[in-house]
Amino acid sequence: MNKIEKIAVAMRQQPAAKRVKSFKEVPLGYAEKEAIKEASRCLQCKARPCVLGCPVLIDIPEFIKAIRKKRFQQAIDIIRRQNCLPATTGRVCPQEDQCQKVCLMGKTGEPISIGSLERFAADWEQKYGKRIKAGVIKKGPAKNKRVAVVGSGPAGLTAAFELAKKGYRITVFEGFHKFGGVLVYGIPEFRLPKAIVSVEVELLRKMGVSFSANTLIGRVLTIKDLFKEGFSAVFIGAGAGLPKFMGIPGENLNGIYSANEFLTRVNLMKAYKFPEYDTPVKKGERVAVIGGGNVALDAARTALRLGAKKVYLIYRRSEKEMPAREDEIRRAKEEGLEFKFLTNPVRYLSDKDGFVKQVECIKMQLGKKDSSGRKAPVAVHGSEFRIGINEVIVGIGTTPNPIIARTTPGLKLKGHGQIEADEFGRTSIPGVFAAGDIVSGEATVINAMGGAKKCAEAIDEYLRR
Repeated sequence: MNKIEKIAVAMRQQPAAKRVKSFKEVPLGYAEKEAIKEASRCLQCKARPCVLGCPVLIDIPEFIKAIRKKRFQQAIDIIRRQNCLPATTGRVCPQEDQCQKVCLMGKTGEPISIGSLERFAADWEQKYGKRIKAGVIKKGPAKNKRVAVVGSGPAGLTAAFELAKKGYRITVFEGFHKFGGVLVYGIPEFRLPKAIVSVEVELLRKMGVSFSANTLIGRVLTIKDLFKEGFSAVFIGAGAGLPKFMGIPGENLNGIYSANEFLTRVNLMKAYKFPEYDTPVKKGERVAVIGGGNVALDAARTALRLGAKKVYLIYRRSEKEMPAREDEIRRAKEEGLEFKFLTNPVRYLSDKDGFVKQVECIKMQLGKKDSSGRKAPVAVHGSEFRIGINEVIVGIGTTPNPIIARTTPGLKLKGHGQIEADEFGRTSIPGVFAAGDIVSGEATVINAMGGAKKCAEAIDEYLRR
Protein backbone atom coordinates (compact mmCIF):
# COMPACT_ATOMS: atom_id res chain seq x y z
CA MET A 1 0.00 0.00 0.00
CA ASN A 2 1.35 3.40 -0.95
CA LYS A 3 2.18 5.80 1.84
CA ILE A 4 -0.53 8.46 2.22
CA GLU A 5 0.71 12.04 2.05
CA LYS A 6 -0.03 14.01 5.22
CA ILE A 7 0.25 17.40 3.52
CA ALA A 8 -2.60 18.58 1.28
CA VAL A 9 -1.97 19.64 -2.31
CA ALA A 10 -1.87 23.44 -2.19
CA MET A 11 -4.02 25.29 -4.69
CA ARG A 12 -2.15 27.67 -6.94
CA GLN A 13 -3.14 31.33 -6.76
CA GLN A 14 -2.31 34.68 -8.31
CA PRO A 15 0.59 36.51 -6.64
CA ALA A 16 -0.59 39.28 -4.33
CA ALA A 17 1.10 42.12 -6.21
CA LYS A 18 -0.71 41.15 -9.40
CA ARG A 19 -4.13 40.19 -8.07
CA VAL A 20 -4.65 43.33 -6.00
CA LYS A 21 -4.74 45.30 -9.24
CA SER A 22 -7.59 43.29 -10.78
CA PHE A 23 -10.84 41.52 -9.97
CA LYS A 24 -9.77 38.21 -11.48
CA GLU A 25 -10.29 35.18 -9.28
CA VAL A 26 -7.48 34.68 -6.76
CA PRO A 27 -7.25 30.86 -6.40
CA LEU A 28 -6.64 29.18 -9.74
CA GLY A 29 -8.13 25.75 -9.02
CA TYR A 30 -6.61 22.29 -9.30
CA ALA A 31 -5.27 20.81 -12.52
CA GLU A 32 -6.33 17.19 -13.15
CA LYS A 33 -3.10 15.72 -11.77
CA GLU A 34 -3.32 17.87 -8.64
CA ALA A 35 -6.95 16.86 -8.03
CA ILE A 36 -6.18 13.17 -8.47
CA LYS A 37 -3.19 13.44 -6.13
CA GLU A 38 -5.27 15.16 -3.45
CA ALA A 39 -8.16 12.70 -3.87
CA SER A 40 -5.70 9.83 -3.39
CA ARG A 41 -5.04 11.06 0.17
CA CYS A 42 -8.62 10.21 1.24
CA LEU A 43 -8.73 7.24 3.64
CA GLN A 44 -12.24 6.21 2.48
CA CYS A 45 -12.99 5.56 6.13
CA LYS A 46 -16.12 3.65 7.13
CA ALA A 47 -17.15 6.26 9.72
CA ARG A 48 -17.59 8.96 7.02
CA PRO A 49 -17.71 11.90 9.48
CA CYS A 50 -17.26 14.34 6.59
CA VAL A 51 -20.76 13.52 5.27
CA LEU A 52 -22.36 14.39 8.60
CA GLY A 53 -20.23 17.54 8.70
CA CYS A 54 -21.83 18.73 5.44
CA PRO A 55 -25.11 20.68 5.88
CA VAL A 56 -26.47 19.24 2.60
CA LEU A 57 -25.07 15.72 3.19
CA ILE A 58 -22.98 15.32 0.02
CA ASP A 59 -21.55 11.80 -0.34
CA ILE A 60 -18.02 13.12 -0.01
CA PRO A 61 -16.01 9.87 0.03
CA GLU A 62 -17.78 8.64 -3.11
CA PHE A 63 -17.19 11.76 -5.19
CA ILE A 64 -13.56 11.86 -4.06
CA LYS A 65 -13.14 8.19 -5.03
CA ALA A 66 -14.53 9.02 -8.48
CA ILE A 67 -12.00 11.83 -8.92
CA ARG A 68 -9.19 9.49 -7.88
CA LYS A 69 -10.31 7.09 -10.62
CA LYS A 70 -10.49 9.97 -13.16
CA ARG A 71 -14.28 9.58 -13.41
CA PHE A 72 -14.97 13.29 -13.27
CA GLN A 73 -18.52 13.17 -14.67
CA GLN A 74 -19.41 10.57 -12.06
CA ALA A 75 -17.91 12.80 -9.34
CA ILE A 76 -20.05 15.80 -10.24
CA ASP A 77 -23.13 13.59 -10.66
CA ILE A 78 -22.67 12.38 -7.08
CA ILE A 79 -22.32 15.96 -5.79
CA ARG A 80 -25.39 17.15 -7.70
CA ARG A 81 -27.61 14.61 -5.97
CA GLN A 82 -27.45 16.90 -2.92
CA ASN A 83 -26.04 20.23 -4.13
CA CYS A 84 -27.24 22.34 -7.07
CA LEU A 85 -24.49 24.96 -6.63
CA PRO A 86 -21.21 22.98 -6.45
CA ALA A 87 -19.05 25.51 -8.33
CA THR A 88 -20.26 28.15 -5.85
CA THR A 89 -19.93 26.17 -2.63
CA GLY A 90 -16.58 24.78 -3.77
CA ARG A 91 -15.37 28.39 -3.62
CA VAL A 92 -17.18 30.04 -0.69
CA CYS A 93 -18.28 27.25 1.66
CA PRO A 94 -16.26 27.24 4.94
CA GLN A 95 -15.27 23.59 4.67
CA GLU A 96 -12.58 24.13 7.30
CA ASP A 97 -15.34 24.54 9.90
CA GLN A 98 -17.56 21.75 8.57
CA CYS A 99 -16.64 18.65 6.55
CA GLN A 100 -12.86 19.19 6.67
CA LYS A 101 -12.96 19.92 10.40
CA VAL A 102 -14.02 16.33 11.16
CA CYS A 103 -11.89 14.64 8.45
CA LEU A 104 -9.91 11.79 10.03
CA MET A 105 -6.82 12.74 8.02
CA GLY A 106 -6.73 15.90 10.13
CA LYS A 107 -5.75 13.84 13.18
CA THR A 108 -2.31 12.97 11.78
CA GLY A 109 -1.83 15.58 9.06
CA GLU A 110 -3.83 18.04 7.01
CA PRO A 111 -7.47 17.21 6.26
CA ILE A 112 -8.50 16.42 2.69
CA SER A 113 -9.14 19.61 0.70
CA ILE A 114 -12.77 18.69 0.11
CA GLY A 115 -13.79 22.15 -1.06
CA SER A 116 -11.00 22.34 -3.61
CA LEU A 117 -11.97 18.93 -4.98
CA GLU A 118 -15.63 19.95 -5.18
CA ARG A 119 -14.60 23.07 -7.09
CA PHE A 120 -12.47 20.97 -9.45
CA ALA A 121 -15.37 18.63 -10.27
CA ALA A 122 -17.79 21.52 -10.80
CA ASP A 123 -15.35 23.48 -12.96
CA TRP A 124 -14.66 20.35 -15.02
CA GLU A 125 -18.42 20.02 -15.57
CA GLN A 126 -18.79 23.64 -16.68
CA LYS A 127 -15.92 23.16 -19.15
CA TYR A 128 -16.47 19.64 -20.44
CA GLY A 129 -19.65 18.14 -18.99
CA LYS A 130 -22.55 17.36 -21.31
CA ARG A 131 -25.23 17.23 -18.64
CA ILE A 132 -24.98 20.86 -17.51
CA LYS A 133 -25.05 22.01 -21.14
CA ALA A 134 -28.24 20.09 -21.86
CA GLY A 135 -29.79 20.60 -18.43
CA VAL A 136 -30.49 16.88 -18.08
CA ILE A 137 -31.43 16.33 -14.44
CA LYS A 138 -33.64 13.40 -13.49
CA LYS A 139 -37.09 14.66 -12.46
CA GLY A 140 -40.15 13.05 -10.97
CA PRO A 141 -43.59 12.94 -12.66
CA ALA A 142 -44.96 16.42 -13.49
CA LYS A 143 -47.34 17.77 -10.86
CA ASN A 144 -50.06 20.29 -11.59
CA LYS A 145 -49.13 22.53 -8.68
CA ARG A 146 -47.13 25.75 -8.64
CA VAL A 147 -44.70 26.94 -5.96
CA ALA A 148 -43.47 30.52 -5.65
CA VAL A 149 -39.90 31.00 -4.47
CA VAL A 150 -39.12 34.45 -3.05
CA GLY A 151 -35.45 35.32 -3.50
CA SER A 152 -32.87 33.85 -5.88
CA GLY A 153 -30.02 33.47 -3.41
CA PRO A 154 -28.63 30.11 -2.27
CA ALA A 155 -31.75 29.20 -0.27
CA GLY A 156 -34.15 30.12 -3.06
CA LEU A 157 -32.15 28.38 -5.79
CA THR A 158 -31.87 25.23 -3.67
CA ALA A 159 -35.59 25.14 -2.90
CA ALA A 160 -36.36 25.69 -6.59
CA PHE A 161 -33.97 22.90 -7.65
CA GLU A 162 -35.28 20.35 -5.15
CA LEU A 163 -38.94 21.10 -5.92
CA ALA A 164 -38.35 21.12 -9.68
CA LYS A 165 -36.80 17.66 -9.36
CA LYS A 166 -40.02 16.54 -7.71
CA GLY A 167 -42.02 17.75 -10.70
CA TYR A 168 -43.51 21.00 -9.37
CA ARG A 169 -43.82 24.14 -11.51
CA ILE A 170 -41.57 26.75 -9.94
CA THR A 171 -41.31 30.53 -10.35
CA VAL A 172 -38.44 32.37 -8.63
CA PHE A 173 -39.07 36.04 -7.82
CA GLU A 174 -36.05 38.35 -7.46
CA GLY A 175 -36.05 42.02 -6.48
CA PHE A 176 -32.86 42.83 -8.41
CA HIS A 177 -32.21 42.56 -12.14
CA LYS A 178 -29.69 39.72 -11.73
CA PHE A 179 -30.35 36.25 -10.32
CA GLY A 180 -28.21 34.72 -7.58
CA GLY A 181 -28.99 36.97 -4.61
CA VAL A 182 -26.03 37.47 -2.29
CA LEU A 183 -23.92 35.28 -4.59
CA VAL A 184 -23.93 38.04 -7.24
CA TYR A 185 -24.40 41.27 -5.26
CA GLY A 186 -22.62 40.43 -2.02
CA ILE A 187 -19.54 38.35 -2.91
CA PRO A 188 -16.80 40.03 -4.99
CA GLU A 189 -15.76 38.83 -8.44
CA PHE A 190 -12.30 37.82 -7.20
CA ARG A 191 -13.87 35.30 -4.82
CA LEU A 192 -16.85 34.15 -6.88
CA PRO A 193 -16.99 35.08 -10.59
CA LYS A 194 -20.47 36.08 -11.75
CA ALA A 195 -20.16 33.78 -14.80
CA ILE A 196 -19.89 30.78 -12.43
CA VAL A 197 -23.18 31.65 -10.74
CA SER A 198 -24.84 32.39 -14.07
CA VAL A 199 -24.15 28.85 -15.35
CA GLU A 200 -25.59 27.31 -12.19
CA VAL A 201 -28.72 29.49 -12.43
CA GLU A 202 -29.07 28.58 -16.11
CA LEU A 203 -29.17 24.88 -15.21
CA LEU A 204 -32.36 25.52 -13.20
CA ARG A 205 -33.84 27.40 -16.13
CA LYS A 206 -33.13 24.40 -18.38
CA MET A 207 -34.95 22.24 -15.83
CA GLY A 208 -38.06 24.35 -16.42
CA VAL A 209 -37.79 26.79 -13.50
CA SER A 210 -39.18 30.25 -14.38
CA PHE A 211 -37.48 33.43 -13.18
CA SER A 212 -39.06 36.85 -12.62
CA ALA A 213 -36.57 39.73 -12.18
CA ASN A 214 -37.25 43.19 -10.74
CA THR A 215 -40.14 41.77 -8.72
CA LEU A 216 -39.77 42.79 -5.10
CA ILE A 217 -42.19 40.71 -3.07
CA GLY A 218 -43.86 42.94 -0.52
CA ARG A 219 -43.88 45.82 -2.99
CA VAL A 220 -44.80 44.60 -6.50
CA LEU A 221 -46.71 41.58 -5.17
CA THR A 222 -47.53 40.41 -1.64
CA ILE A 223 -47.51 36.86 -0.33
CA LYS A 224 -51.32 36.97 -0.43
CA ASP A 225 -51.17 38.03 -4.10
CA LEU A 226 -49.04 34.98 -4.92
CA PHE A 227 -51.73 32.65 -3.59
CA LYS A 228 -54.38 34.60 -5.53
CA GLU A 229 -52.31 34.07 -8.70
CA GLY A 230 -52.59 30.32 -8.27
CA PHE A 231 -49.50 29.29 -6.33
CA SER A 232 -50.18 26.42 -3.92
CA ALA A 233 -47.22 27.17 -1.63
CA VAL A 234 -44.69 29.92 -1.08
CA PHE A 235 -41.05 29.56 -0.06
CA ILE A 236 -39.39 32.68 1.38
CA GLY A 237 -35.61 32.78 1.04
CA ALA A 238 -35.11 36.53 0.78
CA GLY A 239 -32.02 36.64 2.99
CA ALA A 240 -31.02 39.38 5.42
CA GLY A 241 -30.05 42.43 3.39
CA LEU A 242 -30.76 45.32 5.76
CA PRO A 243 -27.41 46.61 7.09
CA LYS A 244 -26.68 47.36 10.73
CA PHE A 245 -24.90 50.49 11.88
CA MET A 246 -23.25 51.30 15.19
CA GLY A 247 -25.24 54.44 15.97
CA ILE A 248 -22.18 56.50 16.88
CA PRO A 249 -21.71 60.25 16.30
CA GLY A 250 -20.91 61.24 12.72
CA GLU A 251 -22.18 58.03 11.15
CA ASN A 252 -24.37 60.02 8.74
CA LEU A 253 -21.44 61.93 7.22
CA ASN A 254 -20.76 61.82 3.50
CA GLY A 255 -18.35 59.04 2.53
CA ILE A 256 -19.74 56.45 4.95
CA TYR A 257 -21.39 53.38 3.41
CA SER A 258 -22.71 50.04 4.53
CA ALA A 259 -20.72 47.12 3.15
CA ASN A 260 -23.93 45.88 1.53
CA GLU A 261 -24.39 49.07 -0.49
CA PHE A 262 -20.71 49.27 -1.39
CA LEU A 263 -20.48 45.66 -2.59
CA THR A 264 -23.82 45.84 -4.43
CA ARG A 265 -22.68 48.92 -6.36
CA VAL A 266 -19.39 47.25 -7.25
CA ASN A 267 -20.90 43.87 -8.15
CA LEU A 268 -24.21 44.66 -9.84
CA MET A 269 -23.14 47.98 -11.35
CA LYS A 270 -19.78 46.58 -12.50
CA ALA A 271 -17.43 49.02 -10.81
CA TYR A 272 -14.82 46.27 -11.09
CA LYS A 273 -14.84 46.84 -14.87
CA PHE A 274 -13.95 50.55 -14.69
CA PRO A 275 -13.48 52.46 -16.99
CA GLU A 276 -15.70 50.30 -19.21
CA TYR A 277 -18.47 50.93 -16.63
CA ASP A 278 -18.36 54.30 -14.83
CA THR A 279 -20.12 53.16 -11.69
CA PRO A 280 -21.16 55.76 -9.08
CA VAL A 281 -19.10 54.44 -6.19
CA LYS A 282 -16.64 56.41 -4.08
CA LYS A 283 -13.04 55.33 -4.44
CA GLY A 284 -11.37 56.46 -1.23
CA GLU A 285 -7.59 56.77 -0.91
CA ARG A 286 -7.60 55.98 2.82
CA VAL A 287 -10.40 53.63 3.78
CA ALA A 288 -11.58 52.28 7.12
CA VAL A 289 -13.65 49.08 7.06
CA ILE A 290 -15.48 48.19 10.27
CA GLY A 291 -16.07 44.52 11.13
CA GLY A 292 -14.37 41.11 11.16
CA GLY A 293 -16.56 38.85 9.05
CA ASN A 294 -16.33 37.77 5.44
CA VAL A 295 -18.43 40.73 4.26
CA ALA A 296 -16.12 43.27 5.91
CA LEU A 297 -13.07 41.49 4.52
CA ASP A 298 -14.63 41.38 1.04
CA ALA A 299 -15.30 45.12 1.20
CA ALA A 300 -11.75 45.88 2.35
CA ARG A 301 -10.15 43.81 -0.41
CA THR A 302 -12.50 45.37 -2.95
CA ALA A 303 -11.45 48.88 -1.83
CA LEU A 304 -7.82 47.90 -2.43
CA ARG A 305 -8.67 46.77 -5.95
CA LEU A 306 -10.48 50.05 -6.64
CA GLY A 307 -7.22 51.89 -5.98
CA ALA A 308 -7.15 52.74 -2.28
CA LYS A 309 -3.62 53.52 -1.10
CA LYS A 310 -4.36 52.43 2.46
CA VAL A 311 -7.13 50.24 3.85
CA TYR A 312 -7.61 49.58 7.57
CA LEU A 313 -9.78 46.77 8.88
CA ILE A 314 -10.98 47.82 12.34
CA TYR A 315 -12.19 44.94 14.50
CA ARG A 316 -13.08 45.09 18.18
CA ARG A 317 -11.85 41.59 19.04
CA SER A 318 -8.56 39.81 18.33
CA GLU A 319 -7.66 37.93 15.16
CA LYS A 320 -8.48 34.64 16.88
CA GLU A 321 -12.13 35.68 17.22
CA MET A 322 -12.57 36.84 13.62
CA PRO A 323 -15.44 34.97 11.95
CA ALA A 324 -13.96 35.48 8.45
CA ARG A 325 -12.38 32.48 6.73
CA GLU A 326 -8.72 31.86 7.55
CA ASP A 327 -7.69 31.62 3.89
CA GLU A 328 -9.25 35.00 3.13
CA ILE A 329 -7.58 36.63 6.16
CA ARG A 330 -4.23 35.29 4.98
CA ARG A 331 -4.82 36.55 1.45
CA ALA A 332 -5.88 39.97 2.74
CA LYS A 333 -2.63 40.27 4.68
CA GLU A 334 -0.67 39.34 1.57
CA GLU A 335 -2.49 42.08 -0.33
CA GLY A 336 -1.49 44.79 2.15
CA LEU A 337 -4.60 45.22 4.28
CA GLU A 338 -3.72 46.72 7.68
CA PHE A 339 -5.57 45.11 10.59
CA LYS A 340 -6.46 47.13 13.68
CA PHE A 341 -7.42 44.44 16.16
CA LEU A 342 -8.92 45.15 19.61
CA THR A 343 -10.03 48.52 18.27
CA ASN A 344 -13.51 50.04 18.05
CA PRO A 345 -14.77 53.27 16.43
CA VAL A 346 -16.46 55.74 18.79
CA ARG A 347 -17.15 58.68 16.42
CA TYR A 348 -16.40 60.13 12.98
CA LEU A 349 -15.15 63.64 12.32
CA SER A 350 -15.80 65.68 9.18
CA ASP A 351 -14.09 68.25 7.03
CA LYS A 352 -15.69 71.62 6.28
CA ASP A 353 -17.74 70.13 3.43
CA GLY A 354 -19.37 67.41 5.55
CA PHE A 355 -17.22 64.51 4.35
CA VAL A 356 -15.64 62.10 6.80
CA LYS A 357 -11.96 62.86 7.43
CA GLN A 358 -11.12 60.95 10.62
CA VAL A 359 -12.33 58.02 12.66
CA GLU A 360 -11.79 58.21 16.41
CA CYS A 361 -11.22 54.79 17.93
CA ILE A 362 -10.72 53.33 21.37
CA LYS A 363 -8.56 50.36 22.32
CA MET A 364 -10.32 47.25 23.60
CA GLN A 365 -9.39 44.30 25.78
CA LEU A 366 -11.11 40.94 26.02
CA GLY A 367 -13.14 40.19 29.15
CA LYS A 368 -15.46 37.32 30.04
CA LYS A 369 -17.25 35.25 27.43
CA ASP A 370 -20.56 36.61 26.15
CA SER A 371 -23.61 34.88 24.60
CA SER A 372 -21.67 34.19 21.38
CA GLY A 373 -19.17 32.05 23.29
CA ARG A 374 -16.37 34.52 22.57
CA LYS A 375 -14.67 36.83 25.03
CA ALA A 376 -16.49 40.15 25.12
CA PRO A 377 -14.50 43.27 24.15
CA VAL A 378 -14.24 45.91 26.87
CA ALA A 379 -13.12 49.50 26.22
CA VAL A 380 -9.79 50.63 27.70
CA HIS A 381 -10.46 53.99 29.35
CA GLY A 382 -8.35 56.87 28.01
CA SER A 383 -6.97 54.95 25.01
CA GLU A 384 -8.71 56.97 22.27
CA PHE A 385 -6.79 57.77 19.08
CA ARG A 386 -7.63 58.97 15.55
CA ILE A 387 -6.97 57.68 12.04
CA GLY A 388 -7.12 59.92 9.00
CA ILE A 389 -9.44 58.51 6.33
CA ASN A 390 -11.78 59.74 3.59
CA GLU A 391 -14.09 56.73 3.30
CA VAL A 392 -15.71 54.33 5.77
CA ILE A 393 -17.40 51.01 4.99
CA VAL A 394 -19.45 49.49 7.82
CA GLY A 395 -19.71 45.69 7.72
CA ILE A 396 -20.93 44.69 11.18
CA GLY A 397 -23.90 42.57 10.14
CA THR A 398 -27.38 42.61 8.67
CA THR A 399 -31.01 41.92 9.53
CA PRO A 400 -33.94 40.93 7.28
CA ASN A 401 -35.63 43.65 5.26
CA PRO A 402 -39.03 44.15 6.99
CA ILE A 403 -40.96 44.66 3.72
CA ILE A 404 -42.30 41.10 3.56
CA ALA A 405 -43.28 41.02 7.23
CA ARG A 406 -45.06 44.39 7.00
CA THR A 407 -47.20 43.23 4.08
CA THR A 408 -47.97 39.72 5.38
CA PRO A 409 -50.51 39.80 8.24
CA GLY A 410 -50.21 36.82 10.57
CA LEU A 411 -46.55 36.09 9.79
CA LYS A 412 -44.82 35.61 13.15
CA LEU A 413 -41.35 37.05 13.67
CA LYS A 414 -38.48 36.59 16.10
CA GLY A 415 -36.64 39.28 18.08
CA HIS A 416 -34.48 40.75 15.32
CA GLY A 417 -37.05 40.58 12.54
CA GLN A 418 -36.33 37.05 11.36
CA ILE A 419 -39.29 34.89 10.34
CA GLU A 420 -40.30 32.35 12.98
CA ALA A 421 -40.23 28.86 11.46
CA ASP A 422 -39.87 25.32 12.76
CA GLU A 423 -37.02 22.97 11.83
CA PHE A 424 -38.74 22.17 8.51
CA GLY A 425 -39.32 25.82 7.62
CA ARG A 426 -43.05 25.88 8.37
CA THR A 427 -44.17 29.39 9.35
CA SER A 428 -47.27 30.62 11.19
CA ILE A 429 -49.16 30.79 7.86
CA PRO A 430 -50.24 27.48 6.25
CA GLY A 431 -48.52 26.99 2.90
CA VAL A 432 -45.78 29.54 3.63
CA PHE A 433 -42.29 28.19 4.33
CA ALA A 434 -38.99 29.97 4.95
CA ALA A 435 -35.28 29.20 5.32
CA GLY A 436 -31.87 30.84 5.11
CA ASP A 437 -30.77 34.12 6.66
CA ILE A 438 -34.34 35.45 6.86
CA VAL A 439 -34.95 32.72 9.46
CA SER A 440 -31.55 32.05 11.04
CA GLY A 441 -29.95 35.47 10.77
CA GLU A 442 -26.60 35.78 9.03
CA ALA A 443 -25.16 32.36 8.26
CA THR A 444 -23.21 30.60 5.54
CA VAL A 445 -24.31 29.84 1.98
CA ILE A 446 -24.28 26.11 2.64
CA ASN A 447 -26.34 26.40 5.84
CA ALA A 448 -28.98 28.36 3.91
CA MET A 449 -28.99 25.57 1.32
CA GLY A 450 -29.35 22.91 4.01
CA GLY A 451 -32.38 24.69 5.46
CA ALA A 452 -33.93 25.05 2.01
CA LYS A 453 -33.57 21.32 1.32
CA LYS A 454 -35.55 20.54 4.48
CA CYS A 455 -38.15 23.10 3.39
CA ALA A 456 -38.52 21.45 -0.01
CA GLU A 457 -39.31 18.13 1.66
CA ALA A 458 -41.87 19.83 3.92
CA ILE A 459 -43.47 21.65 0.97
CA ASP A 460 -43.73 18.37 -0.94
CA GLU A 461 -45.39 16.72 2.05
CA TYR A 462 -47.78 19.69 2.41
CA LEU A 463 -48.79 19.62 -1.27
CA ARG A 464 -49.33 15.86 -1.34
CA ARG A 465 -51.97 15.91 1.38
